[in-house]
Amino acid sequence: MVFNSLQFIWFFVVVYALYRVLPHRAQNWLLLVASYYFYAAWDWRFLGLLMASTLVDFTCGRLLGRASTQRTRRLLLTLSLGFNLTLLGFFKYFNFFAYNLHTMFGALGWQLDFVTVHVLLPVGISFYTFVTMSYVIDVYRREIPPTRDLLDFAVFVAYFPHLVAGPILRASRLLAQIDAPRRISRDQIRDGCWLIAWGFLQKIFVADNLAPLANMVFEPGAHHTGVNVLLGTYAFAFQIYGDFAGYSNIARGTSKLMGIELIENFRFPYFVRSPQEFWRHWHISLSTWLRDYLYIPLGGNRGSAARTRRNLLMTMALGGLWHGAAWTFVLWGLYHGLLLVAYREAERVAVLKRWIHGTGALARATSWAVMFHLTCFGWLIFRARSAQHIGAMTSAVATLFAPGSVNVEGLLVPLLLYTAPLLLVHAAEAYADDVLVVRRFPTFVRYSVYAATFYLIFLFGNFGGAEFIYFQF
Repeated sequence: MVFNSLQFIWFFVVVYALYRVLPHRAQNWLLLVASYYFYAAWDWRFLGLLMASTLVDFTCGRLLGRASTQRTRRLLLTLSLGFNLTLLGFFKYFNFFAYNLHTMFGALGWQLDFVTVHVLLPVGISFYTFVTMSYVIDVYRREIPPTRDLLDFAVFVAYFPHLVAGPILRASRLLAQIDAPRRISRDQIRDGCWLIAWGFLQKIFVADNLAPLANMVFEPGAHHTGVNVLLGTYAFAFQIYGDFAGYSNIARGTSKLMGIELIENFRFPYFVRSPQEFWRHWHISLSTWLRDYLYIPLGGNRGSAARTRRNLLMTMALGGLWHGAAWTFVLWGLYHGLLLVAYREAERVAVLKRWIHGTGALARATSWAVMFHLTCFGWLIFRARSAQHIGAMTSAVATLFAPGSVNVEGLLVPLLLYTAPLLLVHAAEAYADDVLVVRRFPTFVRYSVYAATFYLIFLFGNFGGAEFIYFQF
């Protein structure tokens, strides 16, 4: 069941109608049943994994609250992390590592047979395992008390708006909202409706219409001049953004209608001027998770510059691997790690620091353009099928760049048409530093934007029901 389907719309209408008339405790039972139904609609066999993760981490949290010795506490933390990482590792990475070990030993002349298991990747497993692990880690650190209510914890883990593609929520923010009675304000309803509409535009109008343009360039056997590779990379950059940010906005919007606030996961990430800013604006829930539970425990920026660089590279490489079992994702993570290291070093030089953070129009435009294209090259790495594919496409941009060979009707014009509305709204959001700035516009302007949004969705939207890209992660 995907957000951009009639099945989900009917599902939500029924759930919401019941939700509005039930008392608080019954609302939580409804959310749990609805969330499990939502997840089972993908494949009911994997519902057991979600329940097992919920029970294991709820139990570990309760026992951590009672444990009197540090040794017992460490044992319980190890049990929780071991269970979740084993679950994630088997279903997501088993064949990846088996294949690479087979290749490595084969190169050494050792012919060893490795077992491969052809299993489906349970949708959302990367997200809900990170959610439950963060809860146990926070309880272990005594940052939050363990919950004693299994129902509330199960809703926290399985809450359907964020279940399969985030945001990756923290117990400190969501559990309290589930535990307390909820009052739905008019502002929440208005903001929620706008977020849902804007999310549908990002997904159906922007992402799904740009997907064929990106596929045209990245598909196997495609041979394009450098300028068309560049345009196809731009198309994928806005496709993946519209797809993922669209999901997050629909999730936030539906949750607001139920009186529950989810965190912002995107803040106009293509209007930034440095890698540090990018990761404060792109997939915020993952970047803060990696910072709090991986980068800082590794030592963060404490210690020598060499240790800081090591910690950044390790964190970003693992963040890349989180996205999928392929070396291209690891390379993408390492690439962003190198960007973070390079910009940290550049900021030590006064001239470069003024260029990166300068307030002049030329400095702002130049630093933005450089960062946007560095980000797009990262998306080329992310979308490519192999290291050889990365090399071929990079070579095309570097050596076959002939502006006169641009595919105007097939690439350039559609790219401009499908990204223009997104960029106009994001320019206003970035200027006001407010992702809900449209809701603050004067009445006439606001309703004009609403009308244009619905017009673009219903007349030019791609209603093929394509799944969200991040479902595969």
